[in-house]
Amino acid sequence: MPAPSIVHAPLPYQDRLQARDTATIDLVVIHCTELPDLAIAREFGERIHYPGSGTGNSGHFYVDRDGSVQQWVDIARIAHHVRGYNARSIGIELVNRGRWPHWHDAAHQAMDEPYGDAQIASLTGLIGQLRMQLPSLQLIAGHEDLDTDEIEARDDPSLLVRRKRDPGPMFPWARVLAALPLRRLPSP
Repeated sequence: MPAPSIVHAPLPYQDRLQARDTATIDLVVIHCTELPDLAIAREFGERIHYPGSGTGNSGHFYVDRDGSVQQWVDIARIAHHVRGYNARSIGIELVNRGRWPHWHDAAHQAMDEPYGDAQIASLTGLIGQLRMQLPSLQLIAGHEDLDTDEIEARDDPSLLVRRKRDPGPMFPWARVLAALPLRRLPSP
């Protein structure tokens, strides 16, 4: 699993994100963008969701379908990517349409876009590189493992849907875990 080259593309608000000691990072959280492409993911990442701090929601790294990798947030900063686990984790987003554009419609919960070989090879290479930098990095989880809340479906409020389902059923957990010396964090 060779380390991929990483394009550094810091978000405009990166320096306003809280700093942290990288020795406290023990978890990598795998996400999918649930958007059609990296350009739209960038638009979402640049949006300000927290007016008090002037920051938004994003992962640290983004892995595109072709395996190219961008870093949007320095690992010494806390990115907002998963409730309750941000301070101790690195967020990695895989470009994948997921449930886009009807994320919370009960009739549109299928996540059927597979993750390609180039994308998964870059992901495992990136995590391997991070493990060399961060000896404390021992755990891995999917966003869906950590955020298990259900909300009313937009198209039928009598039904509940998962708020977060990424990286979803097409993510090759067995392959990724076989390639990395990490333990999967149990769901809360």
